Amino acid sequence: MHGHFRVASSAIAAVAIGVAGPAPALAQEADAERQTLTVYTYDSFAADWGPGPQVEEAFEAQCDCDLQFVSVADGVALLNRLRLEGGRTDADVVLGLDTNLMAEARQTGYFAPHGLELGELDVPGGWNNDIFVPFDYGYFAVVYDTEAIADPPESMAQFLSLDSEHKIVIQDPRTSTPGLGLMLWIRYLYGEDAPQAYAELAERVLTVTPGWTESYGLFTGGEVPMVLSYTTSPAYHMIAEGTDRYQAMAFKEGHYMQIEVAAQTVQGSDNRLSQQFLAFMTGPQFQSIIPETNWMLPVAETAGPLDPAFDRLVDPERALLFDPETVAENRDAWVDEWLEAFSR
Repeated sequence: MHGHFRVASSAIAAVAIGVAGPAPALAQEADAERQTLTVYTYDSFAADWGPGPQVEEAFEAQCDCDLQFVSVADGVALLNRLRLEGGRTDADVVLGLDTNLMAEARQTGYFAPHGLELGELDVPGGWNNDIFVPFDYGYFAVVYDTEAIADPPESMAQFLSLDSEHKIVIQDPRTSTPGLGLMLWIRYLYGEDAPQAYAELAERVLTVTPGWTESYGLFTGGEVPMVLSYTTSPAYHMIAEGTDRYQAMAFKEGHYMQIEVAAQTVQGSDNRLSQQFLAFMTGPQFQSIIPETNWMLPVAETAGPLDPAFDRLVDPERALLFDPETVAENRDAWVDEWLEAFSR
């Protein structure tokens, strides 16, 4: 969205210059020398209230370039868009895939190695990948309104067995990384019995949105008492709104982890700014922006101390995560099972 706005503004400016007469040659030369970096990301990252504007300002100050964000609904939609473009993409960098999509994204052949040393990263389980660079992480959770739910479930089993009056809004696993994460979370816990669990959940879903932004808006708008989000989401309400009203349920079986990543495209690897941006992403400026704009946990200790509200969040006893290859091999079949359960 933000990126499209920038392009539209430039086009209007160009028309205006045409009407007024030719622009000075010096200005044209300066524009030609000022390189553009195009980053595909998801809507909430590029939004006015997301990390995008601060990241753009900080990176442009050091690169003397024009950073343009082009956004789609959510993380899975990023990979879908690249496939539609068939590798002929305007993207230099794609930011907002996650570990569940890495193996599939690598298989497309659309991404190039980052060439960076990433030994200093602070990611649960460590990090070793030549293409994808992590920029934040978190844990999926059912976030609830304490004014509507006084006695929250303490396990996935309890949550799934709530009566049908306890509605939740979730995201579509075909377009959204949280939606995919919920599906994988249940699959991880229930294995071959997951379809029955999906069917139990389906009875309580008010609606399924393409991305996280729409579903969280329905939740905070009072349309529904629960939403699939993150353990870190309550920090936003504590810090930005000064309220403890919205909290995350703590499930004793554990919570499914998400590590969000970025990578440069094959075309983007010809742009010197791509690698520079990936390196910037793990540095203190970018990392310090993440906690209180993307409301996720930073992957580098250089991010600085977190607000004390983060100490009050659910800290999962177990981090659950399929390896990327397992997800790549099974995602289509598992999504089909999910859709079947939701179409009954």
